[in-house]
Amino acid sequence: MNPCPAASLLLLLLCTVQSFSVSSHRHPLDPLTPYEISAVRTIIKSSPLGSTLAPLSFHCVSLDEPDKSTVLSWHSNPNSDPLPPRRAFVILRATGRTIELYIDIGNGSIVSQNVRLGSGYPMLNTEEQDLAASLPFSYTPFVESVKRRGVELSEVVCTTFTVGWFGVTSAEKRRLIKLQCFAAGETANLYMRPLEGITMVADLEEKKIVEYNDRLTVPVPAASGTDYRVSKLVPPYGPRGNPVLIEQPEGKGFQIHGNLIRWANWDFHMAFDGRAGLVISLASVGEGKELQTHRSVLYRGFTSELFNPYMDPSEEWYFKTFFDVGEYGFGSWASPMLPGVDCPTNAEFRDGYYANGDGFPVRIPNVLCVFERYAGDTSWRHTETLLPGDLASAVREGSRRKEILAGVWRPLLFRRRRKTSRKVCRVSPREEDEGGVSQLEEEESGVNEAREEVSLVVRTVATSGNYDYVLDWEFKTSGSIKVSAGLTGMMEVRATTHTNVNQINAEQHGELVAPNTIAVYHDHFLTYHLDLDVAGPSNSFVKANLRPVNTGGGRTPRKSYWTVVRETVKTEEDARVMLNTKLPAELLIVNPGVKTKLGNIAGYHLIGSSAAATSLLSDDDYPQIRGSYTKKQLWVTRYNKREKWASGLYADQSRGEDNLAAWTLRTRPVHLNSPELTVLWVHWPVCRFLTGFGWEQFKSLDRPYNTPVGGPTG
Repeated sequence: MNPCPAASLLLLLLCTVQSFSVSSHRHPLDPLTPYEISAVRTIIKSSPLGSTLAPLSFHCVSLDEPDKSTVLSWHSNPNSDPLPPRRAFVILRATGRTIELYIDIGNGSIVSQNVRLGSGYPMLNTEEQDLAASLPFSYTPFVESVKRRGVELSEVVCTTFTVGWFGVTSAEKRRLIKLQCFAAGETANLYMRPLEGITMVADLEEKKIVEYNDRLTVPVPAASGTDYRVSKLVPPYGPRGNPVLIEQPEGKGFQIHGNLIRWANWDFHMAFDGRAGLVISLASVGEGKELQTHRSVLYRGFTSELFNPYMDPSEEWYFKTFFDVGEYGFGSWASPMLPGVDCPTNAEFRDGYYANGDGFPVRIPNVLCVFERYAGDTSWRHTETLLPGDLASAVREGSRRKEILAGVWRPLLFRRRRKTSRKVCRVSPREEDEGGVSQLEEEESGVNEAREEVSLVVRTVATSGNYDYVLDWEFKTSGSIKVSAGLTGMMEVRATTHTNVNQINAEQHGELVAPNTIAVYHDHFLTYHLDLDVAGPSNSFVKANLRPVNTGGGRTPRKSYWTVVRETVKTEEDARVMLNTKLPAELLIVNPGVKTKLGNIAGYHLIGSSAAATSLLSDDDYPQIRGSYTKKQLWVTRYNKREKWASGLYADQSRGEDNLAAWTLRTRPVHLNSPELTVLWVHWPVCRFLTGFGWEQFKSLDRPYNTPVGGPTG
């Protein structure tokens, strides 16, 4: 993940200029290319800003995506409409100010510039964090603290932690970062060996340590048994099963053209962003025997924020309430994936690019992968034994003829067994006593239908400190989209004097997982931005409430049943939803203007994770003010191009004034008659309090509602 070296920059420019009009302008939502990132830097550096505001620090160089209406107009007829102009949105820091720029890449000009006022700072860049993390090693008080703990300075690794906001207005005028350090020594798992009790504060722009506190000394946990490298592991983690091979004798079933992906009945656009990481756009699903008609499902979807508060209020931990996407970036901290391990052997990989603190393009190899998944599961099945033999044979033969006519892709994805066989055992009394079977007869009856679950997965991995987040978008031939996140990596722990739980007689804010080691309780609230366009942009949000009804006596003995009462939500305030409450409901995004053959309204059904928790922090706690949207799991807002990040564009040291919860206080309409329609914001929580650490997953699923795709299944 190193910046493109200066010696090769000229060659890069020459090579990409020639191919720019051919490969870089295929789609208005394509991410910025390395050439475009370099061009943006050159435009800024050669402008008056480059000399009057030096030194400049780059914190965002991203595509300024065209307005949604412009993209949809182009998408409806891409061969005739010209591509919208390519523009970049840039955030700089210079002379203690935050500066926003819009760059016209084609014209090589700065379209507008603005000095940003208000709370919060832009996303941190890697270079300033690396510089801050190096400061303790030349800071005499820290060197002395390390010696007192009996640790070699050469074994110490320091890293940065955002400071948050805790109501201290004087600190808001400075870009500050906390520093804490670890003793790696003989283990790669440095997070298990904190130098507890030492906290430092650095000024990012003055590049110096401005606060230092060595409050207490506790033993540094031992390195033995903490290393996760295969060469260092011992059972039960060392052994592995036999290799599993994936074969596709007829080749891959998907095609990638630039950033466009086509698979089965799905078309969509895939991109990489320095803040969000993976972005999925313009997803549509095909209908009809030849898939000649495509209906839109999703305009744009991506990871908007990850709120990660730890539950230890002590001096060394109270500020650990991270907004990982907005403060650090899921794109800039995305990891190269290992073929055959992170992604199966049938995967195709794509690189990603972002701008570093100097404005140069940085390449992350293998940051996205695409593959077809089949894990031996069925997507649907049914066995029917009531049909008599002759009728069952006729049904099976008719099914075979329909399959031949159904289209090219269906026979590739569906496996069907044509008949049901039952083995009938006839056992004599003597043979029964001896456990024997006299004869085995096979009888054919009924119909046995099964369809394999083959799906397409787009994956990326974001490594945020000690955690790795495996983020999947999974597309199914049923028309469903499943979004899931797997949590793995290392625990973040606090050193303690305790070596056994019997020694603990007070609140520890975590669990003892090893001698001198407490794993601290914490949450993960991962929020997705889902701009659904179900059969077009004119969508409404409907809560299909399940209501019990008493029969009041009647002709049958039944005393109760439940029915569905549908409620179309009118405003953003009414569309803030607490899931899994005592009054169950199905959550629907529908297009009232599109009807099925039966006259039902077409739509999508949101199926949530089993995790039902919301934040338990008090409403007046400062981290909760910043992450106030975590008190509900689902929010619906009107489309606004600038409202992309649940914690606000400027999350670092923000005060919660420009986040998702604040936007909904405007009570804008979100029903059919409003001109800009529904964007879903969904978060699924994981509360960590276990003593082990492996793999944990949470997910959501958007499934067609009243829109049959691929057959009369339930």
